[in-house]
Parts: sequence; structure tokens; C-alpha cells
Amino acid sequence: MIRDDIKAATIAAMKAGEKDRTAALRQIAAKIKDRDIEERTASKPTPDDELVVSVLQKMAKQRRESIEMYDNGGRAELAAVERAELAVIEEFLPQMMDEAATRAAIEAIKAETGASSMKDMGTVMAELKARHGAVIDGKLASGLVKAALS
Repeated sequence: MIRDDIKAATIAAMKAGEKDRTAALRQIAAKIKDRDIEERTASKPTPDDELVVSVLQKMAKQRRESIEMYDNGGRAELAAVERAELAVIEEFLPQMMDEAATRAAIEAIKAETGASSMKDMGTVMAELKARHGAVIDGKLASGLVKAALS
């Protein structure tokens, strides 16, 4: 399980004296714990690895946005900190689908659902997320679906 890998990595980083890595791993653990607390009131529990992957994806997205903002604002030192955290987060994320695989998945869903226009975008995106949610980049997929349906 990913959760166990994160705990083991935290212990290893602490023993190695890697302060920045330890801090990033503790931050990941804290976000996962927050999500666990939210899940207590959920009507349908989420499988553990799905929950952890969704937390990691959200954290990675936040880091990418921060990096872009810091780079645009000329704050290279803050962008470097965010890049280091992003590298730690990405260690635990499953390998994301590349553009070619995403296009192939979109074409398969288009053929199955009969989607042909922009009004079918929601249907295609929902099916794409249901099938490949943990390994697909939503931003990339959204752009490719728009291009495929226009």
C-alpha cells in the first residue's frame, strides 16, 4: 500500500537526517490524515490506495500551480522549494498516462458512447475519469477531449 511506503520513506528520511524530505513526507501524511477524517462521514468509503492517490494528485497539482506562479513572479528560491516537494510527492504517484495513451483512451470512449459533439464532453470525461482516474492528467485530458469533439 502507498500509505505504508510513505511511512517507511518518512522513517528512512528521518534516520538519514534529510530535513526537507522529512518535512515533505510529514506534510503528505498530514493531508492523508485530514482526508481520512473527512471520509469518516462519507456515505461510501473510498478504497485506501484511491484515497491516497487522490490526495497526492491534488497536492501535486497545487505544487505545479505554485511553481508557475513563483516563476512568473521572479521568486526562484520559492519555486525551488515547491519543486523539491513535488519530486517527493511524485515518487508515490502511479505512472501517469502519456498523451498518446490518453488520445487512444478518448477515441475508444468516443466510439463506445457515440460521442460526436461538444455537448458529449461531460459524458466522455466522466467515463475517462471512471476508467483511468488515478493515472490520467485531467488538464491534458480535457484539452484532448475538446480537440477530439470539436
